[in-house]
Amino acid sequence: MSAVLNQLDHGAGVGPAPSLAVSPAAMSSTSASASAAAAADAPERRRRSERIAAQGVTLRGGRSRLAPLVTSVLPPLIGLALLVLAWQILASRNSAFPTPQATWDEALRLFADPFYRKGPNDQGIGWNILASLKRVGIGFGMAAAVGIPLGFLAGRFKFVAGMCDPIVSLLKPVSPLAWLPIGLLVFKAADPAAIWSIFICSIWPMIINTAEGVRRVPQDYLNVARVLKLSEWKVLTRILLPAVLPHVLTGVRLAIGTAWLVIVAAEMLTGGVGIGFWVWDEWNNLNVPHILIAIGVIGVVGLALELLLVTLAKSFAYEEVEA
Repeated sequence: MSAVLNQLDHGAGVGPAPSLAVSPAAMSSTSASASAAAAADAPERRRRSERIAAQGVTLRGGRSRLAPLVTSVLPPLIGLALLVLAWQILASRNSAFPTPQATWDEALRLFADPFYRKGPNDQGIGWNILASLKRVGIGFGMAAAVGIPLGFLAGRFKFVAGMCDPIVSLLKPVSPLAWLPIGLLVFKAADPAAIWSIFICSIWPMIINTAEGVRRVPQDYLNVARVLKLSEWKVLTRILLPAVLPHVLTGVRLAIGTAWLVIVAAEMLTGGVGIGFWVWDEWNNLNVPHILIAIGVIGVVGLALELLLVTLAKSFAYEEVEA
């Protein structure tokens, strides 16, 4: 029996277990297949993310496409809504004050025919706006023609700056309406007096900003011009003007706001045709909705002029590149 068992133990023993090792080639093939599948699925995931972002949903670690639009448009809309709400509350507590809806209805009727004429003192709001813009254009143009060259001279030559500084410091703080009687006394007419007020109040920002821009021109530029023996005209046109132009446009932008502010106040006192006179005439008629409409028109026109000059200034702005 023991011999039989020994024979079975040596001849019929259990063999070794099968090996589970995977060859390197098989592992490489599996990894390549997974990478190919992931690459094929990537465009689909990207398209899905774009569809979700387009719906305004922000994914984790991403940003909605609507975010810049919301941050730029939503705050102004909320501000205007709060303004209209405050207006409505004020109107509800004061029966003499028109509601936003009543003012809007009156504005639609008013702008249905803005250029009517029924006499020298009874004209549409469109003619009054054009008359005011004409006076602003004349006074502002005269201020630019005098103030910008004077600013260049004050910034370029210390002697001229010494002459201009005390005059600018003394007259710049004077109220715009304080100049109106001087204009009426000198010119004996309302239109030239209003233009004079615009001129004298718009010239100071142009002088100050232009002179400051000239002073900020790098001294290296002027040293090169001196070495090359450039004439003063070439220094002005080739060096100073390109470098100072952003400062000049800043002064122009500030001056146009001042000019539009002055003309409304001046026309209230001088009469005639103009948006300022129109406001005062509607007050005499106790037409409060028209006064509110005029306030809105004055703000819109002033904002349009401001945005126009800001856009112009940005087109000429530059940044100094450091070496």
